[in-house]
Amino acid sequence: MTSDIWKLSAVDIAAGVRAGTFTAVEATQSALQRLEAVNPLINAIVDYNPERSLARAAEVDAMILAGRDPGPLAGVPVTIKVTNDEAGFATTFGVVAYKNNIAAENGPVVDNLERAGAVSIGRSNMPSFGVRWFTTSRLYPDNYNPFDKGITPGGSSGGAASAVASGIGAIAHGTDIGGSVRYPAYACGVHGLRPTLGRVPNYNPSLPERGISGQLMSVSGPLARTIDDLRLAFEAMAQPDPRDPWYAPVPLKGPDVPRRVALSLRPDGLDTQDAIVEALLDAAERLRDAGWQVDEIDTIPPLKEAGEAQVKLWLSEDFDGTLAAAEADGDPGVIAMLRGQEKLARSIGLPELHGLLKTRATLARKWQMFFQDYPILLMPNSAELPFPFNEDLKDAEAYLRVWDAQLPQLGIPFLALPGLSVATGMKGRSPVGVQLIAARFREDLLLDAGADIAARGGPAVPVDPR
Repeated sequence: MTSDIWKLSAVDIAAGVRAGTFTAVEATQSALQRLEAVNPLINAIVDYNPERSLARAAEVDAMILAGRDPGPLAGVPVTIKVTNDEAGFATTFGVVAYKNNIAAENGPVVDNLERAGAVSIGRSNMPSFGVRWFTTSRLYPDNYNPFDKGITPGGSSGGAASAVASGIGAIAHGTDIGGSVRYPAYACGVHGLRPTLGRVPNYNPSLPERGISGQLMSVSGPLARTIDDLRLAFEAMAQPDPRDPWYAPVPLKGPDVPRRVALSLRPDGLDTQDAIVEALLDAAERLRDAGWQVDEIDTIPPLKEAGEAQVKLWLSEDFDGTLAAAEADGDPGVIAMLRGQEKLARSIGLPELHGLLKTRATLARKWQMFFQDYPILLMPNSAELPFPFNEDLKDAEAYLRVWDAQLPQLGIPFLALPGLSVATGMKGRSPVGVQLIAARFREDLLLDAGADIAARGGPAVPVDPR
């Protein structure tokens, strides 16, 4: 039945549209019906235009009737995070002051998805300024996890993860500076890829010049319910665009390497919860079953140092402007986060900046050498299961615990490495999963290993919000 198209994977939707089993318009109608049915329960989508989405889907159908190839994502419904320009919609970053920041043109990611045949069906929720692992703001309603309203959907791509987990689109766009794709994917029981810095073209013509930190380090990546869908979306997003001068035209598939994986249960002394250790050991067995060699190791290159350096480099970029904008916005979660990291952010002068850049080169070299021995690292996304909703606002101790638990995600962007969050199952009502890391531009290895893990079980998605 066409009413159930929303349940299908992106691969199956594109195949069905191309084969004439159903039309792109029917696929879009099904996705919009699902959006209207479940979004009021989770607030994953904050803006959408059904007429526009259906008109775009009709264009895909017209191309097929004319004998033209609409692209690998033919008719696939996707969602776009409010960090990225989509013509006619506000690029808000979840901030009240930017609610009327209407984009006049698409950014590269949206253009690339549309060129691949995708149909945008909505704009996804995020926390103010994108600086929390919880998706709340003064601009939009609180975003909830479809598995359990009492736990975070993650952040900052919480809307993206909860949308795709509940069947609102087969693919979601997200962005990641310190875990903002990987953590929401982990929290919502789906898969999420942070590509290598420079892999996916990044540019937003409408972006205000001040008040949003970290954009020079932001990377767009896909979230999806299957690894095959993730691969399809990544390949579409990663097409070149001249508007990004730092885009790197590197082949999407690299040379063959030994199928060796290093398993780190407690990277850099992380206090990993037993449930996460169990998930990691289970993922290691799945990889072994698929023919990978997996060795548990005690020591990896420095990660804690990289994580602290990432926070410094990220938040020191116009910290005063960001703090002033956050205080004007009045969101307590963002203010608490910035005040909590103020000492680190303000510790950067010109000499310290030069030192950080040297540190990045030193650490990146150590990690590149590590990947010569082990092409993939298997480690936690977080030291804990998804946090209770707004746990970081509970008290100072809880705030620090939340940040300490996220070390495995924070350090990776500083090193410009790709990371993949793979959903592996459930622990009670909470999704659980693992993280894979590889050398720069080796997303293909992550997706290959991730597919072998995911093929052996995971959360039942799409899920009806509870």
